[in-house]
Amino acid sequence: MPILDSPVCAVLATRCFLASSPLTVPKTWPALRAGSPRGSSSMAEGAEREKGEGLSLKEWQGWGTSSPVPAMVAEVVEDLRALERETGTHMSFGGLGGKLQGSFKVHEDIKHRAVYDSLTDPEKKLQFFAARQIACRVLGNRGYLCQKCWLPMEDCMCSRLVPCPLWCGIKFWLYMHPKDFLRQNNTGKLLWQIFGIQAATLCLFGIPEHEEIMWDAFRHSGKGMVWFLYPNKSLSPKSVHDIFLEEPFTGLEDQTAISEEKPSNFVLIDGTWSNSAAMYRRLKDRWTSLCEDEDLPCISLSTLGASLMHKLRPQPSWDRTCTAAAAAGLLSELHLCPELSVHGLDEQAEAVEDAIDVLLHALTTRRLRRGRPITRKDRHLDLIK
Repeated sequence: MPILDSPVCAVLATRCFLASSPLTVPKTWPALRAGSPRGSSSMAEGAEREKGEGLSLKEWQGWGTSSPVPAMVAEVVEDLRALERETGTHMSFGGLGGKLQGSFKVHEDIKHRAVYDSLTDPEKKLQFFAARQIACRVLGNRGYLCQKCWLPMEDCMCSRLVPCPLWCGIKFWLYMHPKDFLRQNNTGKLLWQIFGIQAATLCLFGIPEHEEIMWDAFRHSGKGMVWFLYPNKSLSPKSVHDIFLEEPFTGLEDQTAISEEKPSNFVLIDGTWSNSAAMYRRLKDRWTSLCEDEDLPCISLSTLGASLMHKLRPQPSWDRTCTAAAAAGLLSELHLCPELSVHGLDEQAEAVEDAIDVLLHALTTRRLRRGRPITRKDRHLDLIK
């Protein structure tokens, strides 16, 4: 999650309502059966799914969303299945990064590049790019990853997570890049595992059905009830203290304006630093087109330290943190506002931090079992205690 712990970290407040490559996907269960044994029931279930011709609503929603199956994702799945039949080759995933491989990859690469080049509308290109990545990730993980925690079945951590209700005056939106979808070390998934998919909702970048669901919710909540967490060094961000304690504000502390139906929405941009730039531009363009205002009010998060996940997944610098840690920091700072201190936001922040610990332990245990180092790079480790 591209959030800075320093004052440069920005929470961009919206006053209006939203709009709208090569893959890196983990291996399918057949490709991993020999190297990563699983229970026979899990493999049987994966085999049965693989025989299917499409993506069912139940399977799609099992990955952490309540949305219908996106039309273009379903179309890409059907096209991949049709290509299997046409070429007589079998889809397989593997190798570094879990990419499509073998003779099927050759056929699929030719076909998808032809489709992409035939699209003249940049929006359609983005939608096809996002749908292809998501479709391949779903197909490549059937029966291999736990649908709840996105870890391999043998490393499932779901039983160690403790659910916690999120105060109804707050709703999180995980605006996630397709390359982070089903990523094992992704921390954004922890928010809906802890708070539930209605309190922390997944919105996939470039998937129009998801983006429209999010914007419709913003329209329903109203102006001033939508905030984006994202650093913007070109602006002078204000702190949570500045906004909620020192200035007149009619949002969160106005108890009459808060209800379960109209919560204050916080959007966390969930992607790598390079990918998040495009995500931010998409949000900013929509802001500009709808509000005719390029000025984006910012709130900085000033109390965050380096996330423990930094040890396994280093950020570009020590003062940047993961998505879940950013959410926990926001909850902690909001808890300091007198009007909000009665809602147990500190306990909800602690629940997220505990979930990060569980994920870190699960990933570390898996790495050790597979004989891999538990730190990817040595940079910044001297700053993490």
